[in-house]
Amino acid sequence: MKKILSTIGLVSGCLVFSAIHSQVQAQTRTVTGTVTDGEKPLSGVVVTQDGTNALTTTTATGAFSLLITGEHPVLIFRHPEYSEQKINTDGKSTFIISLTEKVKSIEEVVLNAGYYKVKARESTGSIAKVTAKEIENQPVTNVLSALQGRMAGVSITQNSGTPGGGFDVQIRGRNSLRNLFNSAIDGSQPLYVVDGIALGNTLTSTFSQTVLPLLNISPLNSLNPNDVESIEILKDADATAIYGSRGANGVILITTKKGKNAALTVAVNNQYGISHITRYMKLMNSAQYVNMRLQAYKNASVSSLPASAYDVNGTWDQTRITDFQKELIGNWAENSNTQLSISGGTAQHSFRVSAAHNDQSTVFPGDFHYKTNTFDTNYSFLSLNKKFQLNLSNLFSQLSNNVVNTDFASRALVMSPNAPALYDAAGNVNWENNTFTNPVAALNGTYHNQIYQLNEGLTMNYQFLDNFSFKLNGGFNYQNLEEINIKPHTLYNPSFGLTSEDSSSSKSTNSIFTYLAEPQVSYGNTFGQHELNILAGFSFQQTTTKRSAMTGVGYSSNALIENLAAANFKIISPDIQNQYKFASLLTRINYSFAKKFILNLTGRRDGSSRFGLNNRFANFGAVGAAWLFSEESFLKDMKWLSFGKIRSSYGITGSDFIGDYQYQNNYSIAEDAYNTNAGLYPTSLYNPDFSWERTKKLEAALELGLFKNAVAISAAFYRNQSSGQLVGIPLPATTGFSSIQANLDAVVENKGWEFEGSSTPVNTGNWRWQTAFNISFPENKLISFPNLEGSTYANKYVVGMPTSIVKLYQYEGIDSTGKYRFTDYNGDGKISTPEDAKAIRNIGVKYYGGWQNEVRYKNVSFSFLAQFVKQTNWNFFRTMTTPGNMNNQPVELLNVWSAENPSGIIMPYSPGTQTQVNTLTANFRNSTAAVGDASFVRLKNIQFNYRINTSFTWMKEATLYVQGQNLLTVTDYFGLDPEFVTTGFIPPLKTYAFGIQLKF
Repeated sequence: MKKILSTIGLVSGCLVFSAIHSQVQAQTRTVTGTVTDGEKPLSGVVVTQDGTNALTTTTATGAFSLLITGEHPVLIFRHPEYSEQKINTDGKSTFIISLTEKVKSIEEVVLNAGYYKVKARESTGSIAKVTAKEIENQPVTNVLSALQGRMAGVSITQNSGTPGGGFDVQIRGRNSLRNLFNSAIDGSQPLYVVDGIALGNTLTSTFSQTVLPLLNISPLNSLNPNDVESIEILKDADATAIYGSRGANGVILITTKKGKNAALTVAVNNQYGISHITRYMKLMNSAQYVNMRLQAYKNASVSSLPASAYDVNGTWDQTRITDFQKELIGNWAENSNTQLSISGGTAQHSFRVSAAHNDQSTVFPGDFHYKTNTFDTNYSFLSLNKKFQLNLSNLFSQLSNNVVNTDFASRALVMSPNAPALYDAAGNVNWENNTFTNPVAALNGTYHNQIYQLNEGLTMNYQFLDNFSFKLNGGFNYQNLEEINIKPHTLYNPSFGLTSEDSSSSKSTNSIFTYLAEPQVSYGNTFGQHELNILAGFSFQQTTTKRSAMTGVGYSSNALIENLAAANFKIISPDIQNQYKFASLLTRINYSFAKKFILNLTGRRDGSSRFGLNNRFANFGAVGAAWLFSEESFLKDMKWLSFGKIRSSYGITGSDFIGDYQYQNNYSIAEDAYNTNAGLYPTSLYNPDFSWERTKKLEAALELGLFKNAVAISAAFYRNQSSGQLVGIPLPATTGFSSIQANLDAVVENKGWEFEGSSTPVNTGNWRWQTAFNISFPENKLISFPNLEGSTYANKYVVGMPTSIVKLYQYEGIDSTGKYRFTDYNGDGKISTPEDAKAIRNIGVKYYGGWQNEVRYKNVSFSFLAQFVKQTNWNFFRTMTTPGNMNNQPVELLNVWSAENPSGIIMPYSPGTQTQVNTLTANFRNSTAAVGDASFVRLKNIQFNYRINTSFTWMKEATLYVQGQNLLTVTDYFGLDPEFVTTGFIPPLKTYAFGIQLKF
């Protein structure tokens, strides 16, 4: 009986086990498939089964394989850049999934604040961000060009259309009275930080004043725009206070691209472009010009034309016509850019290596080139326990700029249209029997500079205990500028009888070496609804600047002109070596309650070697607060409101942008020897008491996300008040010094409104349209200036008015005798400065902004950026020569006053020999007539991309693109370019470019 029962039990057990096993087998199976974005495969997509731990990741080809269980399993597909998708398997085993690209809301964007990162939704400060998507492949050599018009509160102006120059960057206006136009040090420049390393001073040229405006070279020229991952600009006190005095005028944080946890990718990008001047001025033709000249002599009662009037006395052909704008600045500049990058990695290790070469010519005649070579590497490591992180970044660049040492823009506008040919029949420079000052003779001279830059960054982060971490940020930046300016005797007319004994050449070197070390400790913990994060650290920076220059005059042969040792005479400029040290203690405390009330406290104590021992250290700090009111329960039912935040900040930042050793007695070496010994002469007076400029910053802002964050809107009001201005206080001439460096008790205020909005009106499987708009209304004012009327600054500033004002003669028109009339404010019967220069005009911006759009359909995308500026600025009259002399003029000046034409805009022509007319013309140039509307709307950038479907397994992606920069400008401005009014230099160019990008 037992045996029977045992047998029955065994059989029953086997049957039960068999049934269970069959059931499990029926519910466990493997599914496979491919994930794409509608066109190309997506790697790194996480595939999971809902409710289980089953997980896999798609490969480089978008493929996945996953073991699933259950009767009705649901698969979930997640990718950080695409919307999550769930599907029911319904018994199928093979799938092709298409994900829709996600529009990041403010809740998902992470901002880099330098010493820490913060989610945009939790930020209490004002931080603007531009990503690689907006920057890459633009036909520009400096990333700052790609930022124009994209951010509220950030004004960027390119100094010249000649490649290799600098930029004027203002973040919420100019806080300092020290600026590039009246000081060697721009007191309102922002701080540039590349991969955590603060770039020291800006390289300053010695000999490029005739081709690069303000001798300025941007430190970002050495950075390939296609290597940039993102740019964050810190604007208010809460965002900038952690940088202390270095961030007084805002901070520009640049993060380069890094490797990712993905399969090995090789990318090749090749671009070719052509550039041209944005527009020409319409000048008089030969007939109009000759008539102007003859009328001028008639008005001056000159019956016999002078021998030097070659253009109208028969020496030159009066019917000949040459468009010198096209001859001198009308060439098409070529630009070629090639980049190769390799990237990849795992969850622990990732890397990226990029090399690029760019070659850009000029619109001037002659073979001149600006070449850049960049090499960028990045390596990241994350330990298995995720407690230790390491990032190494390296950027090396070599820039070579070989350009003519004279910008032809000013000559192109004034050349007589019937002037002789630039070259004779043999191809030589034509001097037309010594009657012609030929501008292309300048091509015999050159200016050449070569820049090397190395930026090395190291970041280590180690998490110890449970809530503590230690971070070390350090590295160095080295910049070296070498330049040579060649002026052979062939620059001048051979009739002068000059030889190589009159040739000259100059060389200079300028180097900046900065190193930085910043250890930090941070603590973070959550207590119920309370979250606390504390950061404390130390920062030390040292910058050493060296400069030397030498000029050689007189050579036995021009073949030796680049070797200054061969010069007969040598002029050696004083060697300069400055050392700047900067040390700080910094702390940040961030507190959050219930994820909706946020408080941020920042403090920093800075020490600078630019001040004497009495005031070497100063304290700066800020407080920022935010309320995420959309998290309140009483607003949860408002479905249209996805996100809402009110934030505000207040703080004090400082500035030490005054140059080194300004508090000391400084001496320079005299050119003349005394008793066979080199002499010294004093250049500045000792003052150990002057201290930091201080800027008090206040901001209040509202941020909204509407309709599931399909629409984002923000509005901000700011007010910055800067005191203790670091400018020279005027001294009587009897002291031997014009001024003494000190804190001027003047207050400059910058305030304004900033509005930004973005939306994604369409976002379907095939179609996507994104649009964004920003506008800024800045207002600058001099709040106070003690004893202003008794100082020399009274000719420039007025309390209660912007610091950008100019004092001019009040132009009243042309009187009945055909002479310019101006208001005689003091009634003495004559017009003179400063007594009658009482009319005030603001050379400044009323508002500015940009509107950008991107439309995608499947594998085609189209985008454009329109930039607009409402402003007043100098017009053509500011630099106008006397109409009627031997210079061409715009056709607008054909409207000359006469008894029959009383509405004429200029007084009767003059050959330039009448003192009274020349004086009146000079007054006209310094009157209100020389200031006008310089507003414009510019199609800043336009781009068309086409991603090619490729069936090659070895090629991941191929994209063709066409780009345009500065293509169209709508303006009523009377001048060459409304954005750029620097006299004598060519404005930024318009560019057409096309390229191809391949990924393997």
